[in-house]
Amino acid sequence: MVLGSKNGEGGSAQKVLFLCTHNSARSQMAEGLLRHLAGERFEVHSAGTEATHVRPLAVAAMAEVGVDISGQESKTLQRYLGDPFEYVVTVCDDANESCPVFPGAKERLHWSFEDPSKATGSEEERLAMFRRVRDEIQARIEEELV
Repeated sequence: MVLGSKNGEGGSAQKVLFLCTHNSARSQMAEGLLRHLAGERFEVHSAGTEATHVRPLAVAAMAEVGVDISGQESKTLQRYLGDPFEYVVTVCDDANESCPVFPGAKERLHWSFEDPSKATGSEEERLAMFRRVRDEIQARIEEELV
């Protein structure tokens, strides 16, 4: 286990920041999943090297597992540069390569997930890609965080 404490030991919530290029799918799903699975043990944020919008298919895929991310918004990482974080986790290769140094981060991790927003085909085929990436993110969070 890399992060946190599986049995909730320790005092205050650990701050975690998930980063992706556009903060539209992977980092948004990771934020929603960790908040849902770990409750008060983590203070969870997400951001991107650019801000765009939360993808409707990401919202739909998360709703299927009982996690509502419809109220989340896409944000740039600049707002978090001065904040202290226990962990900064990049969830795409582009963000990992372009991510600035976070002086307040105790540890930086990289989890590489395919970009579901690049999926092609019918809406159902594209949604299937969002589901697969959602499940991969959830497995990684459950393995390392909760």
